[in-house]
Amino acid sequence: MIAFIRGKVFAYGIDWIILDNQGIGYRINFGHPESVKLNQEIQIFTYQHVREDELSLYGFLSLEEQELFLKLISVKGLGPRTAMAMCSKFPYTQIVQSIENGDISFLKGMPGVGNKTASQIILDLKGKLVSANKNEPVSTEIQDALEGLKSLGYKQGEIQSVANSLSERPGLSSDEYLKLGLQLLMKKKVGG
Repeated sequence: MIAFIRGKVFAYGIDWIILDNQGIGYRINFGHPESVKLNQEIQIFTYQHVREDELSLYGFLSLEEQELFLKLISVKGLGPRTAMAMCSKFPYTQIVQSIENGDISFLKGMPGVGNKTASQIILDLKGKLVSANKNEPVSTEIQDALEGLKSLGYKQGEIQSVANSLSERPGLSSDEYLKLGLQLLMKKKVGG
């Protein structure tokens, strides 16, 4: 399996990206086009999906997101396109917490997920994601801060890129997490 690809962004669309790696263009199903720029050097973690009539790559911003995707596609009736849409729409931590809390209504709100599939996700994955995640489940304060960043107009890919850093600083208030998130996002814009 191809674990990751590092290269320059050659082109991208709503749900795909083409990475140029030493003159070879890899077309990857990718749910975070807002997080990339043309000719930007990036690394994308990948999953290679093989079927009788299809060979495709799915790309992720982090190993955590890739691991969540792999857990999701292990659920009966949940394919890679639906799992990718789920990972693209919500932060890793929010999906994990909704599964751990048995929040069927949240899961049903995801693209391509109905009542039966939401119940199956909870049945198959509850208790398995937190142990796979070395960090504690995300606090309410961090969730509030991530929602605050979203309401300020930041894209999902940008928010997800700072979510792990916020989790590494336990015990802060929602406002402190929001300020820290803004600082991290500003550093990324200046540095990138």
